[in-house]
Amino acid sequence: MFGLCDCNNFFVSCEKVFNPSLEGRPVVVLSNNDGCVVSRSNEAKGIGIKMGQPLYQIRDIVKRYDVAVCSSNYNLYGDMSQRVMSTLKQHVPSIEIYSIDEAFLMLDGYPLDKLKPFGEELARTIRRNTGIPVSIGISQTKTLAKVASKLCKQYPKLNNACLMQRSEDIDKVLGKFPIGDIWGIGRRHSRMLAECGITTAKQFCNLKEEWIRNRMGINGIRTWLELKGKPSIEFNHQIADRQSIMVSRSFSKELYDFTELHETITTFAGIAAEKLRKRGSVAQEMQVFILTNRHRDNMPQYYECGQIQFTTATNSTLEIVKAATTELSRIYRKGYGYKKSGVRLSRLTPDTAIQGSLFDETDHDKHKKLMETIDRINSEIGQASVKLVSQGAISDHTNREYLSPQYTTKWEDILVVKV
Repeated sequence: MFGLCDCNNFFVSCEKVFNPSLEGRPVVVLSNNDGCVVSRSNEAKGIGIKMGQPLYQIRDIVKRYDVAVCSSNYNLYGDMSQRVMSTLKQHVPSIEIYSIDEAFLMLDGYPLDKLKPFGEELARTIRRNTGIPVSIGISQTKTLAKVASKLCKQYPKLNNACLMQRSEDIDKVLGKFPIGDIWGIGRRHSRMLAECGITTAKQFCNLKEEWIRNRMGINGIRTWLELKGKPSIEFNHQIADRQSIMVSRSFSKELYDFTELHETITTFAGIAAEKLRKRGSVAQEMQVFILTNRHRDNMPQYYECGQIQFTTATNSTLEIVKAATTELSRIYRKGYGYKKSGVRLSRLTPDTAIQGSLFDETDHDKHKKLMETIDRINSEIGQASVKLVSQGAISDHTNREYLSPQYTTKWEDILVVKV
């Protein structure tokens, strides 16, 4: 049996944990630059605010219903996600982290009659440990577990845990479940199926295997089998290491000046290098990209991506920032308004298996000691307490008007309780 633990309205729930005054109010969390709605409370959904809706379109609704608006606080959300996943690991033999707010659970060996109470208790434990409400779906396959978790959100009487095990129950649920809401059915296939009169998951299950194979390929077959209760999507007991690290950001306004653009690139390069070291990895390759605003047809357009090969794989901020600066100088063109920039580190390997080069004059031991010292200071005093002079602040070029404190990751933002 498989389980799926899904955090309810995750970004909004993180905000509510530290701000109880938001309870019972419509709340929305916005994307980068306070652009679009990326998370909604149930109250916000109830007054008609849609996912992905731009803030400027709902300003009247925000004012009329006293909607609480929050800028995205990814440091807080990432830390809260780790706390949820840590609790899951303590109570389940094996989990597969699927996203920042979802994880699959391996529940083989649990007695069937104990699975529903186990899910309910697990949901209570996570809420008690982290303050985050979750929905836990349990069934024979990962896809059916996803369906079960959605039912928890629709029916509060399920008490945050839904077990779909009996075939008659599964048939009943799939007979009403929209095919477009099934995990693995994308927009293109959803439109194609609708054109063929297939609107529910049950209708999809009744299709012939050959029909699905010809139109949707092997992934369609896997989804079809999963909905029939036949596990066909592998459970990854260990998450494979990511093959790259990317840090990028859109800006609140177009940047024309090289100095401003340089600050963003060096900042992104520094963040990426720090992430590398936290993972115990080094990078052999780096890409630096800049692009204009493609939505501004009245402005000249430009996109360029430069690539750097390091002589010796590295995670040194000094080396990575220097290389990024050199590449930016090469690809930058004056006269364009740049809306986004970023850095991507790739060809990652463990820092214990660095292959040196006879042509590399860098003192890597010295760099390693320096980076360890900087990381230790930043860990103890606060993020970016020590950084290169060339590095700016991401917030200098982004809108985060409604940003909440970083309650769990920044000393000066820790809550103060007065008794």
